[in-house]
Amino acid sequence: MKQNYHVLGAKQFEREQLEELFDAAKAMEGVVKRGGDRRHEGRIMTSLFFEASTRTRLSFESAMHRLGGGVIGTENAAQFSSAIKGETLEDTIRIISGYSDVIVMRHTDIGAAKRAAKVSSIPVINAGDGAGEHPTQALLDAYTIRKELGRIDGLHIAMVGDLAYGRTVHSLSYILANYQDVVVHYISPDNVRIPENVKQYMDEKGIRYAESNDLDSVAGSIDVLYQTRIQKERFPSLDEYEKAAGQFIVDAELMDRMRKDSVVLHPLPRLGEITEEVDSDPRAAYFRQAVNGLYIRMALIDKCITESQGK
Repeated sequence: MKQNYHVLGAKQFEREQLEELFDAAKAMEGVVKRGGDRRHEGRIMTSLFFEASTRTRLSFESAMHRLGGGVIGTENAAQFSSAIKGETLEDTIRIISGYSDVIVMRHTDIGAAKRAAKVSSIPVINAGDGAGEHPTQALLDAYTIRKELGRIDGLHIAMVGDLAYGRTVHSLSYILANYQDVVVHYISPDNVRIPENVKQYMDEKGIRYAESNDLDSVAGSIDVLYQTRIQKERFPSLDEYEKAAGQFIVDAELMDRMRKDSVVLHPLPRLGEITEEVDSDPRAAYFRQAVNGLYIRMALIDKCITESQGK
């Protein structure tokens, strides 16, 4: 019997696996255009979200339906599940494993997905664990970069905003470390700089990066601007949040200073850090990026089910 194939963190992916996944996602675009297929008819995905989500949850659920499967679960597991009665995460996962074929879980605690995978008899997909990682977002981000620009090797990528609590930039950094001659510019307020453990990983992989709080200095030379939200809910105090909020705004003036062949990404939701006037610019790829999440997640669900336990 095969072992479960879990998706727990971005570090688990090597370049060959990434390219295979991106090719599979491209094929899923064709599946969607044909109205879906029935390859996983009779299979069930549990959508277990202990933290608020719109795009991630709905894209995973849509992905499962497009593959012919069904979905059960809750979008507010912290309040409307046995967790409120004090049941451990491990016991919850043990029970749900008997009801479905794959679990997609978002949790407030770093490492929760790994805890779940240790006791699960079915595949677990990490849909975000607190301020830790968001591997499926990073995968769709990298897929979008490759799709928009034709490559990832050799690109200059600026990650802007909340880099301390922004799990998407942690995971995307780990994915980018698989590519050649990538340069990452970490642009953030001083109180939400990229964590040391992320920089250490980039050092180990030989990836060039620089830290700054000056977006204007790199705007004209980057290929990708990856803007993120300042996440008020993750700050230890309102004072710390206010120190970081509103420092970096992508507007028409900034876009005028950027290269004509560059792209702007954002994991969404946005809260004013990209103005609406930017939406009509062809370089604004964040809505296309969100749609790509469907294709990546279809590919991941398909891989998890087909490779785990001979299913």
